[in-house]
Amino acid sequence: MPIITLTSDIGQKDYLAGAIKGRLWQKNSHWQIADLSHQVSPFNYNEAAYFVRSGYPHFPVGSWHVVLVNLFDKAQLGCLLASYRGHYFACPDNGLLPMILDGVPDELVRLPMLETQVPHLMSWVDAIGNAIVGQRADTSLQQLGTPVPQWVEKNSLRPRSGEDWIEGNIIYIDRFENVVTNISRHDFETVRKGRPFTIHFKSDDRIQKLAEHYGMVAEGDKLAYFNTGGLLEIAVNKGNAAGLFGLQAVGDEAVNEQLMKARMFYRTVKILFQQTDGQQTG
Repeated sequence: MPIITLTSDIGQKDYLAGAIKGRLWQKNSHWQIADLSHQVSPFNYNEAAYFVRSGYPHFPVGSWHVVLVNLFDKAQLGCLLASYRGHYFACPDNGLLPMILDGVPDELVRLPMLETQVPHLMSWVDAIGNAIVGQRADTSLQQLGTPVPQWVEKNSLRPRSGEDWIEGNIIYIDRFENVVTNISRHDFETVRKGRPFTIHFKSDDRIQKLAEHYGMVAEGDKLAYFNTGGLLEIAVNKGNAAGLFGLQAVGDEAVNEQLMKARMFYRTVKILFQQTDGQQTG
């Protein structure tokens, strides 16, 4: 039986997150269903992609990952089925799937949706559930949908870089107010080339070395490290980096208007690398 993960922006205040599981269990009561998150900020593609991209590799090969974020971006929005590195994905064709995957999917089809007068959340769940029922280890996705000559793509946030610098965006702030950027370890090491560096995330706040975990700095001190998702994170040991340093995720509209007027918010992190002559560029 496959493991199925769920990611959505519907929240968990009402019945919908549980009802989605119930609807899938109607297809097969033995399915194992796990929540990645139902707390994706509304319409925040960068946050949704971060959650799924960081979470799915921890599940067994053969798992299904159902993403229900901004389903009604357009009046007629198709559902994509993709296989990638042994995992299966069901995601609306709204530009999110290319942000989740690191490369071209092994298979990609568009799923025929149920014939309903007005598509709604549960019709999506039913259609995806039917596809999971129909998929077997020896079944190609091509038997479940129609080929996709072109999918929707959005301009996902990518770090900018030069010979001696890299600049990334803040894409997520967790419940402890740790700040996650879109700078991967690969991005960092590619530009670094073994050189000393300085991380700038505010005009007067800097970090010049990486930590492996919080215990490597004193309580209240700031640190930078690469998290389990492989992205650079700024934190304060037993503190809140976002509030302390005035940092805000791109796409976060939940900032109090008066607070915005009271102080500057920073949404980028820049890393400067020492030049070969020992000097840094700004």
